[in-house]
Amino acid sequence: MPPATAAPAAGPADTRAVTGGLPAVLLMTGSCLPVLGAVLLAPVLPRMQDHFASVPGNAALVPLVLTVPALSLGLLAPFAGVVVDRLGRKRLLVAATVLYALFGTVPLWLGSLYGIVASRVLVGVAEAAIMTCCTTLIGDYYTGRTRDRYLAVQTMCASASATLFFLLGGALGGAGWRAPFWLYAVGLLLAPAMAVALPAPAPARATPADGAPPPFPVRRMAGICLLTVFGAVVFYTVPVEMSYLLDDLGEDSTGVIGAVTAVASAATVCGSVLFTRLAGRSRRLPVPLLLCAAGFLAMGLADGLPLLIAGAVLNCVGTGLLLPTLLTLALSRLDFAERGRGTGLWTAAFFLGEFACPLVLLAARGALGGLAPAVALLGVATAAVGAALPASARRSAPAARQ
Repeated sequence: MPPATAAPAAGPADTRAVTGGLPAVLLMTGSCLPVLGAVLLAPVLPRMQDHFASVPGNAALVPLVLTVPALSLGLLAPFAGVVVDRLGRKRLLVAATVLYALFGTVPLWLGSLYGIVASRVLVGVAEAAIMTCCTTLIGDYYTGRTRDRYLAVQTMCASASATLFFLLGGALGGAGWRAPFWLYAVGLLLAPAMAVALPAPAPARATPADGAPPPFPVRRMAGICLLTVFGAVVFYTVPVEMSYLLDDLGEDSTGVIGAVTAVASAATVCGSVLFTRLAGRSRRLPVPLLLCAAGFLAMGLADGLPLLIAGAVLNCVGTGLLLPTLLTLALSRLDFAERGRGTGLWTAAFFLGEFACPLVLLAARGALGGLAPAVALLGVATAAVGAALPASARRSAPAARQ
């Protein structure tokens, strides 16, 4: 288990010859592209289902149009990390953004549901490269508090864009289920801007005299990746399960569900903003985990809407702190030559946790006889992990010094 706090990145300066806000804006925008793929099509799935009603297996294939890019991203991100370290971050990012636009708009002209699902797998391949490159470049361009701030902004932008893309998907869906796919063409606008405005990163320090790359820190990354899988389950519980918790309380109004989800999303953004304001002990990993645990326990014990909303807000403030804490912890352990591989592994771990989240809660729900007890149990587990981290850090400190 890794230490419970991120060590400051080495280097005398906060940035590495990257000036101006345009590179950061492009990297934040690129980081939102996988979010677009995750939520954009949700409002039009019923219409797509009706259109392909005669296709065998449509009940399973149509939802895959929404979810298969995330699964593809999670499986392929480690390989994308290897390619990033070997071929270079900027070239791969530009190429992947173009492919994202091409694969993403293919369903506008395809008449086959199987072909559309296949194109979505390819979108996930492009997303794996984009997400890995954007996060790696943030680690390349910035250090110290500046890096931490941009990683928090990356989380904030992803959370805020999810709500925006959901609304855009619903609005465009009025023109037909194919219309939202036009938004993928934004990649054709981003790619030239990235090619011109993003500087080619350079190593922060010289390579070894023999030219051999440093050994990859497998043990250090294994601990943070395991924590990230668990953290992703924690992160996605409220977005995935809130509507079911509301339904269990007798609240089935789509307006109320949408409003509560928006409030929770805003709380995640607030947590990310708070991360940029904190320093030292307040940034240690147990702090957001214990906040998330308290929120889960309140949600699991809620017998009415006010306590459920209060628990969700508390939990999402914690998840807004949790994600940038995990990411800065991972990047602080990586040098230039290994940053792409490490970021790819971290990204894969996070999306694996996203994929596992509903399955974990479904299993706990079946065992405990309800979703609320399952959420409360997750709160207990989260508190246990948060409480165990300081002791784990103390045990690993002597080995780290050696």
